Amino acid sequence: MADDTPLLIKRYASRRLYNTETSDYVTLENIAAFIRDGREVQIVDLKSGDDLTRQYLLQIIAEHESKGESVLPINVLTDLVRSYTSSANSVVPQFLAMSFEMLQNGQSKMMENMGKINPMATMPGFEAMQAQQAAFLKAMTGGMGSWPPAQPGTDAPKESKGEDLDEIKSQLADLQAKLARMNK
Repeated sequence: MADDTPLLIKRYASRRLYNTETSDYVTLENIAAFIRDGREVQIVDLKSGDDLTRQYLLQIIAEHESKGESVLPINVLTDLVRSYTSSANSVVPQFLAMSFEMLQNGQSKMMENMGKINPMATMPGFEAMQAQQAAFLKAMTGGMGSWPPAQPGTDAPKESKGEDLDEIKSQLADLQAKLARMNK
């Protein structure tokens, strides 16, 4: 179960990272594991009190990318670099956040729909297999999206494919309007 309070990691002058909950030193890989497990992390400099979380998260991403675990294509990285020098840089964080939210929602709906159309759903042991798939999906996506999806017959809202498409079109129109206002 993920805790809502951020895990406080202190960076000492020696650059070692100290987990304040377990009173031991941790590595970047340990911090990445905490995040994959759904835990929020805050990294602060012990002496100055500066929040270093962003810096260390970027370092974790860079290390994964350099090890061949590429998630970000070259053209996306290039566009991100360009966004830092253009007037559009203020819209990029909002766009990325909205994109990840749409990805998470789409993943959840996909899994829900697979459960509805799958004839295996009535088989004994299907829930255990579904839980195993959920763990695999969480590991592969770094915990993005919610799991388990709503099961058929629960109080989850029912939406048709047309409504989903209309919602996506509406979100796209809103984003385009924001971009147009920012470019004026």
